[in-house]
Amino acid sequence: MNTAHSTESTASTESTAPTSPAESTAYAAPAAHSIATTGLDPAELAETRAANDHLERLLDREIPLHVQDDPPAARALRRAGGGGFPAVALLPEAAWRTVTAPSGHRVRLRVLTPPEDRQPGGVFLHFHGGGGVIGSADGQDVRLRDLAHHVGVAVVSVEYRLAPEHPYPAGADDAEQAALWLLDRAGAEFGTERLLIGGESHGARLSVTTLLRLRDRHAVAPADRFLAAQLSFGSYDLALGTPSARRAGDRNLLINRPILTWFREQLLPGLGPAERLDPDISPLHADLGGLPLARFTVGTADPVLDDTLFMAARWRAAGNPVELEIVAEGWHGFTLAPTTVARRELAAQEAFLRRALA
Repeated sequence: MNTAHSTESTASTESTAPTSPAESTAYAAPAAHSIATTGLDPAELAETRAANDHLERLLDREIPLHVQDDPPAARALRRAGGGGFPAVALLPEAAWRTVTAPSGHRVRLRVLTPPEDRQPGGVFLHFHGGGGVIGSADGQDVRLRDLAHHVGVAVVSVEYRLAPEHPYPAGADDAEQAALWLLDRAGAEFGTERLLIGGESHGARLSVTTLLRLRDRHAVAPADRFLAAQLSFGSYDLALGTPSARRAGDRNLLINRPILTWFREQLLPGLGPAERLDPDISPLHADLGGLPLARFTVGTADPVLDDTLFMAARWRAAGNPVELEIVAEGWHGFTLAPTTVARRELAAQEAFLRRALA
């Protein structure tokens, strides 16, 4: 892996050899507290820039989310393969489960497991992206199947409620309920209580707020119950916005400043900046003590680049172990592209989760 490292270490660095077809590029495990910048090789950078330009051309042919202003239509388009997303491919081995909250509300969970001859070595609680407005638990079956097989875990992806039909805190409540169910039932359902958590974009934010809710509302020590968190290009300040989000222009590489604003208006109607500073909404402003090892990843072309940089720094300052990977000129959701940096990042996520379970 081509990297420029600035590393503070409390544990030795090991080399992790690829163990699955997805790991077509060698991945070296970083130290416990590390920062790595990848994708700087000229050939990789040229490939990333070409992928960015291709995505921009695709999105320029579509009506932007904030102009269309029709969440159900946007969801349908993305399931069909529009908006820079691959078409949804449902796998027959994925199963739906249902959790009933004390209120009577039912939360659906999409479950994928390792091959039948393998007992799960852990459970990965997953939250999909989409700004809290689009996306679904079954929208990435292939990726989550691969993760289940390559890491040897059961994957439980949460079908949380979406705005504007169900604005905040509905989705966060569903995430909390799914986590409580898993804490109570993981052993009985999957034969293991070794838990992991993570997600992409809005799902990364929900992962953090769920850990905080468990700690603050249920007296659960997150670092004792969850071994690690994989947090990919999350948005952690929905109030004031970090500098990169505020400076983002109209160039549409999946998200831009107008789309970020639109997502927040759908999710948080009637809430002003002061109310959006609530750590349950903007976890960048939370007390982050007592949280598990986290691996953050983000691209430098992502409007929410600073959300990850700031959150990783605050996570570490709170005494929690951190790994941070910054991908040169990666866009928001860059792992969706068939590029070298995307393949390496997906392999790195799997290697990180395997190390957390070891």
